[in-house]
Amino acid sequence: MDGVIVMRSRFQPDRRLTMRMGATLFLLGLLYVAFVAALIVLLKSWVLVVVIAAALLGAQYWFSDRIALFAMRGRVVEREEYPQLHGVIDRLCATADMPKPVVAVSDMEMPNAFATGRNADHAVVCVTTGLLRRLEPAELEGVLAHELSHVAHRDVAVITVASFLGVIAGLVVRFTFYSQMFGGARRDQNTAVMLMAVMAVSVAVYSISFVLIRALSRYRELAADRAGAMLTGRPSALASALTKLSGDIAKIPTRDLRTAQAFNAFYFTPALGATPGLQRLFSTHPSLEQRLEQLGRISSELGQSPTSGQAG
Repeated sequence: MDGVIVMRSRFQPDRRLTMRMGATLFLLGLLYVAFVAALIVLLKSWVLVVVIAAALLGAQYWFSDRIALFAMRGRVVEREEYPQLHGVIDRLCATADMPKPVVAVSDMEMPNAFATGRNADHAVVCVTTGLLRRLEPAELEGVLAHELSHVAHRDVAVITVASFLGVIAGLVVRFTFYSQMFGGARRDQNTAVMLMAVMAVSVAVYSISFVLIRALSRYRELAADRAGAMLTGRPSALASALTKLSGDIAKIPTRDLRTAQAFNAFYFTPALGATPGLQRLFSTHPSLEQRLEQLGRISSELGQSPTSGQAG
């Protein structure tokens, strides 16, 4: 069913995105197998490791939409409450020939949006009230088309599954660290060596998965920008929204953005704005300059000037 939806959708299949997602998941799969095998050898209990890993993966996959909405204080809204928002999503879904996702709003000043859910039939698109207050109708349409592209290409589910390995490794590191801190005096030397080995393997796995996921995330954002701009036919409106929101997020105090950082990979624009220097290699999003440059090329492809259709 999902395959039929994607093929019928006007969000055309992105072969380069599909290849990158497949390659990333393959590498993470190999890493996952090696990680589980190492834990089984070190902990000498394959049943415990497999059961815990399977339970956490299942929870993250099946309940990712609820977890994200809860963390970002999002709530499902009906048409009567937000008629304009529902109207834009209705038109875009009709144009793209895809199921309408659940519509949610988060009462946050940070202007942003995200899509979550395991597939097109169980998807949620959430926008913040800060975003709704700042954007013109054409800009809002561009942002929502970007988010619907994530749903149509199934990369929300892919990034959720891909990030699972990093979550597991991070939990193991924390468990081992606190176990060493509070129980070291009661353990023999062999146990301490085993715990340190577990921590070392977990740190290595977390680091590798972190880099792979960030690289995939940056590319999928560029792919969603392109797909959204092609669907609406107004890349300049999306460029206007990007410029406006990136500037506004940079003005919000860092302390107000900390709770949002964990979900940066899902956001339309990262919660901490521009990322300088080498830190860009570890960013979930490409730079604003890269995104605007691509949208400028799309405008040329469509025979538009970079400012045609610009929202006021």
